[in-house]
Amino acid sequence: MTEELPELRAADADRERVAEVLRDALAEGRLDMEEFEERLDATYKARTYGELAPITRDLPVGQVAAPKVDMLKQPEPDGSWASRIVGGEGSSTWSVAVMSGFQRKGRWTVPRRFNCFAFWGGGEIDLRDANFADREVEINCVAIMGGVEVIVPPGVEVVVRGIGIMGGFDHREEGVAGEPGAPRVIVTGFAFWGGVGVERKLRKADRLRLREERRQERRELREGRRRGER
Repeated sequence: MTEELPELRAADADRERVAEVLRDALAEGRLDMEEFEERLDATYKARTYGELAPITRDLPVGQVAAPKVDMLKQPEPDGSWASRIVGGEGSSTWSVAVMSGFQRKGRWTVPRRFNCFAFWGGGEIDLRDANFADREVEINCVAIMGGVEVIVPPGVEVVVRGIGIMGGFDHREEGVAGEPGAPRVIVTGFAFWGGVGVERKLRKADRLRLREERRQERRELREGRRRGER
């Protein structure tokens, strides 16, 4: 299938699946650190299935499966919290950055427990477009002379339980009540000469929508003033 659709655009979830294969290969000794970093960099730069396929071709479970192309339009998720709590095991359960970096973002499923480790490196875990395996998920972060940033969308309740030694965990987003039905995100772990930040951000699409709404309000206000001057 990949050979048949080499120019089909790959999604973030496809890149994450390839990255997971590379991490397993590193842990099993099939790749050394230099090879791992080179292939991981190529993975996150890949835009098509044709570019992803060679990265894991010589590794177990290394075939990149292109999605089935369905010519029938399926209903889109409605974006509600209920539709985003999907159950299952999660699309990725851990990330490692050793003198490098990692990202988890886009449309992915957050497992009940996600573990990450950053040593002389950094990572970003973005939950704004994510689905959730359960109503309560745990993000366990270990940052040693490195940092991890956890980005959550508005409406999600955040609890921070990490320990910092000559480092710290960001507690600014605690105490904000979650919306009805929204998931609860617990950030745990350990930071030594490093830090774990938690930030609440709107999705890009929501920022653009709000910006356009403000522009529309300003236009209507100007039109109202012009009519009042006549």
